[in-house]
Amino acid sequence: MATTTASIRLPVPPDRVWQLIGGFDTLPDWLPYIPTSELGEGGRIRRLTNDEGGVIVERLETFDDKARTYSYSILRAPFPVTGYLSTIAVHQDPDAAWSRVDWSGTFTPDGIADDEAIALFHTIYSDGLAALRRTLAP
Repeated sequence: MATTTASIRLPVPPDRVWQLIGGFDTLPDWLPYIPTSELGEGGRIRRLTNDEGGVIVERLETFDDKARTYSYSILRAPFPVTGYLSTIAVHQDPDAAWSRVDWSGTFTPDGIADDEAIALFHTIYSDGLAALRRTLAP
């Protein structure tokens, strides 16, 4: 099993960040390469369409509004991994006006080396967090 985590500090209070990213259906609001998200099964399944038309289907596994975190698994995607579980969390930074966002994942590479799978998801997470920074920029 492989794992990776990307983090970012933002000059925004954690409640404001969570208001933007805490909904399981909010990726299109801050992630430009996911323009479409459709919820199913009472909000526990999301069907994402990327900017190239690819489809990713994910299941909400855990959600904690108070702790500002949720985890999800991939049911169907064009990624060369199995057993994917990801968590996104918004934390209070020591400076109360700032937040830290962590996006992490564990997965088993399928047909590629661990370091290739790690690089793939680390890039996705890092690019996503950079997009979050741009969305929240004043």
